[in-house]
Amino acid sequence: MAATQVFWAFLKLGCTSFGGPSAHIGYFRNTFVGRLGWLTEARYGELVALGQFLPGPASSQVGFAIGLERAGALGGLAAWLGFTLPSALIMLLAAFGLASLPAEWLPGIVHGLKLVAVAVVLHAVQGMAAGLCRDRFHKLLAVGVLVLALLLPGVAGQLSGLVLAGIAAVLWASSATTEPPVSAPARSLGLTPFVLIALAAALLLLLPVAARFGVPVAVMAEPFYRAGALVFGGGHVVLPFLETATVGKGWLSSGDFLAGYGVAQAIPGPLFTFAAYVGAASHGLIGGIVALVAVFLPGGLLMAGVLPLWTRLSARPGLRRALGGVNAGVVGVLAAALYNPLWTGSVARAEDVAAVAIGWSMLQLAKWPSWTVALAGLTYGLTLAAIL
Repeated sequence: MAATQVFWAFLKLGCTSFGGPSAHIGYFRNTFVGRLGWLTEARYGELVALGQFLPGPASSQVGFAIGLERAGALGGLAAWLGFTLPSALIMLLAAFGLASLPAEWLPGIVHGLKLVAVAVVLHAVQGMAAGLCRDRFHKLLAVGVLVLALLLPGVAGQLSGLVLAGIAAVLWASSATTEPPVSAPARSLGLTPFVLIALAAALLLLLPVAARFGVPVAVMAEPFYRAGALVFGGGHVVLPFLETATVGKGWLSSGDFLAGYGVAQAIPGPLFTFAAYVGAASHGLIGGIVALVAVFLPGGLLMAGVLPLWTRLSARPGLRRALGGVNAGVVGVLAAALYNPLWTGSVARAEDVAAVAIGWSMLQLAKWPSWTVALAGLTYGLTLAAIL
């Protein structure tokens, strides 16, 4: 079955994709564009752009969209489950004190895996630039978005850059910049896209009401659903929302919150699975499961609703030009993320530069799979922990 194939592909990524959303996008590209050939470079760029525009965890949004296009509703669910399950299980175990690492190991492990993320994103930026910035105009757009994202850090700079790149491509309006229409139509979940979008909005409005009336599931789910619905870009951006919603309410202590965050940094998969830890630490196993589903649900509903509309509209020539510009802008966004926070937060010494160079060579030159680079980075990090 196609959905089973999707599940196993994403389960492997869920076990090996370290480094946060930007690195995950690199891992996805290496797997689904490079190795498996499920998507063209242009289509993948469009899905990444859509994931940036929608709220929720950007990399999980992209993975869910890939699963939808590959195998429909079951494929989307299989992609989410496969990519999320490994880190979710670790975070649930951590909530019950069963996944603790020796404290002296953790800094080295995190550092080594951050360097893996640098190598993976560098490789992805190179590949996407070659496929999406084929002429001088699109290369200039990528550089422009890179500059804007660096000067205006955060989601505001990224989204502004992508919008401006799309507008610039439409205004330039040369036939040389028009991308060919996408041949593979997106699939929905069997409901109309508008119903899915309306359902996502309705839950955002109704869950707080149900929580005020003391409905147990709503009390547990509401803060996590709100975080998933209102946070763009995912990753570390969601942490202040979760801290306010849990530590601020006295559900768990600040120390427990930070301990779980430390574990979350050292594991693969989406950082949004940190919600499973917070939910389980405050409300037990059921609370962890409810929190996990709630934090991903709004983004999944919106992606399932918007993706068919996005694909239909993308067949229009004007929007095709805009998407060509947005795709070039995605390269700039990833290049900016490569510098900050990946490079600035990871590369501190000459040995780190050498480690990144080795990881990049394994991907770019030797064509080794990403998990081998992750294993090498983990070994490097543990070696540092033993030496320092």
